[in-house]
Amino acid sequence: MSPDNDADASAARPPIDPAEASESASDDRRGIQSIEVGGRLLKAAAARGQPMPLKALSQAADMTPAKAHPYLVSFCKLGLMSQDPATGYYRLGPLAMEMGLIGMRQLDPIREATAMLEDLAQDIGHTVAIAVWGSQGATIVRTADSPAAVHVTMRHGTVVSLFDTASGPLFAAHRPVAEVKALLTDARQRGPMDLARVGRHDRRRAVPSWTEFAREMAEIRQRGVHRSVGGIVEGVSALAVPVFDADGQMVLALTAIGPSGAFDSDWDGEVAQRLGRGAVELMQRIGGRAPVG
Repeated sequence: MSPDNDADASAARPPIDPAEASESASDDRRGIQSIEVGGRLLKAAAARGQPMPLKALSQAADMTPAKAHPYLVSFCKLGLMSQDPATGYYRLGPLAMEMGLIGMRQLDPIREATAMLEDLAQDIGHTVAIAVWGSQGATIVRTADSPAAVHVTMRHGTVVSLFDTASGPLFAAHRPVAEVKALLTDARQRGPMDLARVGRHDRRRAVPSWTEFAREMAEIRQRGVHRSVGGIVEGVSALAVPVFDADGQMVLALTAIGPSGAFDSDWDGEVAQRLGRGAVELMQRIGGRAPVG
């Protein structure tokens, strides 16, 4: 019988490292140090996302196999981990999976995004908005104004253009084809907008053909970001990045907007990079992942 399956090991008390004890004592919140140590194994298993042998898992958690094994025995009994009887490899168990699913159901992407919006606007130096997909297309639901004295504002509830903005085409690139086709056809039937209503500097382009728009959406999916440089209003630029949920579905767009003269609209510029980092952080909070393929 292998050491991994030794039932007597479950009675062993994990040794306490002096360094770990000191680190725990320095925390002003009292906790159970052995749980925090064992939790490193759970974190390592979650980070790797695949079954691992005892040696590899313990190394990933920065502990010896002898120290890791008693924790794993207990975690298996609780259902936090499980061990394949054929290979001896460890993976997250049914209780861990259930806890993860419950946690994801409790998360509200808009609430999580709103909590970081002000800091993101301060970091980027431009107005930042959250857009979601509604019945009429991409819709602004939250905004945080730029810290700059001169900035562009966006109103809550604004439905942005499907094809002539930063977030509209970005959403379209990740929506079902039939839905996007119907909205594009509707836009074509409505015809040109009333320029008096949108302002004298309106620069809306003609509604594109489906072939043209499909090509643009394919480029957006490949690039992973979209921009509008003076697209609707002259002198105003915007850049948007997608945020995906655990199923790889786009749930919202983080969009930065500002005066073109002060706005870095490069695909890999500062605005794109900082928005991208914000999207990654948000997806980590909500357990999101980018779609495959």
